Amino acid sequence: MTIDRKQVGPNRYRESFGRYFEDFKVGDVYEHRPGRTISEADNTWFTLLTMNNHPLHFDAAYAAKTEFGRPLVNSCLTLAMVTGMSVSDLSQKAVANLGWDKVRLTAPVFAGDTIYAESEVLEVRESKSRPTQGIVTVRTTGRKTDGTVFMSYERAILVPKRGHAVDDVAGY
Repeated sequence: MTIDRKQVGPNRYRESFGRYFEDFKVGDVYEHRPGRTISEADNTWFTLLTMNNHPLHFDAAYAAKTEFGRPLVNSCLTLAMVTGMSVSDLSQKAVANLGWDKVRLTAPVFAGDTIYAESEVLEVRESKSRPTQGIVTVRTTGRKTDGTVFMSYERAILVPKRGHAVDDVAGY
């Protein structure tokens, strides 16, 4: 992760996280840290907040009768957490997320699991319509502490070139 510190006054500095378009190289892998241990409250609140009323996520008696034997963490929560873990490395300076593709859910996640994420740069290309920006495509993988892959997806991000990010503008 690139951390810039800009002088904004005498003896005063402001940190700036994220990468510019020029910082991405195909084949680079970024391990996103810290990880996150998911609690039962995280799962219940997220499930209720998003109006997902499937009892597999919050009804222990129902979940006990399934092949999993206990409530599953809502996969939209794990997608949001894994994406969030990657922000400071991949999209802190982004202009926009352009899309998620090939989302795969390959193993269950339960309350108490600690998850981690990493992203591999698949493609880096200049934008044809925005000369001060480029498009970066990554494959992000979510893993549990034991190494089990529970999720993967590809994401395309519109990223500014050096000198063209919002935090490069004077006064921010």
